[in-house]
Amino acid sequence: MLKTDLSERLGIEHPILSAGMGACAGPELVAAVSNAGACGVLGGGGGFPLPYLREQIRRVRALTAKPFGVNVILEQIEEGPIETCIDERVPLLVLFWGDPRPYVGPAHQNGVRVAIQVGSVREAVAAADAGVDFVIAQGVEAGGHVRGTTALSVLVPAVVDAVAPVPVVASGGVADGRGLVAALSLGAQGVSMGTRFLASDEAFVPRMYQERIMSGESEDTVYSEDLFDIGWENAPHRVLRNSIVREWEAAGKPRTGHRPGEGAIVGRVTRAGETWEVPKYGVVAPTPHFAGDLESIALWAGQSCSLVREIKPAGQIVRDIVSEAEALIDRLARIRTAPQPV
Repeated sequence: MLKTDLSERLGIEHPILSAGMGACAGPELVAAVSNAGACGVLGGGGGFPLPYLREQIRRVRALTAKPFGVNVILEQIEEGPIETCIDERVPLLVLFWGDPRPYVGPAHQNGVRVAIQVGSVREAVAAADAGVDFVIAQGVEAGGHVRGTTALSVLVPAVVDAVAPVPVVASGGVADGRGLVAALSLGAQGVSMGTRFLASDEAFVPRMYQERIMSGESEDTVYSEDLFDIGWENAPHRVLRNSIVREWEAAGKPRTGHRPGEGAIVGRVTRAGETWEVPKYGVVAPTPHFAGDLESIALWAGQSCSLVREIKPAGQIVRDIVSEAEALIDRLARIRTAPQPV
């Protein structure tokens, strides 16, 4: 069993978090990850109505008695989501893209631990000074919206040194036991993974999306500062190359206001009893709630898609990663203790 300061603090068996990937990370995925001894994180962003968010949290609790988290994107929220999470006393609040200072105190007063995903040493230090319980360092390899601009192998040790003794979690480019061991060797206390869990039985995504992840290579991902920005401006992101991306690339990668077909409606999404239109270059998540052509929207994915080749139950993914990591650590220990030639 891999025990770290992170797993001790969260009360989990394995130092692994699943990322809160918006509507793609629903209660079934969260519970499956947590029931396997890791920490599932519910996607709480995306403008969910507050009653729906509360319902989702309670659904997780109906499926697992283990610790879990809820992800909230500070850039996008108005009053309500964080207060709902605190009122529900979720075990862990995972914040992203903003200042955590207003929320740490109220969360701690209600027994809620707080983490925030950051992309630089400066942001990590500010978060530690704000009193967060741990920091998630996101490398530029990550999929979805990307705060990081530096490779994970460089960012993690720099953040670890800067915020000690606050625990650090590595995020971006990790999809197997080798990545977990590498992160631990860099000083992280655990890992957060998104792309690997998208290819799980419980992820709330269409099968075609999962198949694109499994057939993809890191070179098939595209990093952009403004390709999919309707609904969230000035937020760099990484996606799989599909028809809409190729169309944009063929046009010379024009900036907002000059992209091919800008202003068109490419589908509709229904959630929590509400339906709304999806504009081309919008930030909608590719879930079964989306009615339209998946080639016309963002297929969020990180460079770790190169390491994802099959769909498995989320619990099996956790167990396989831990088993692989433990075997690798044992092998490295044998190398360390092997008799040296005279």
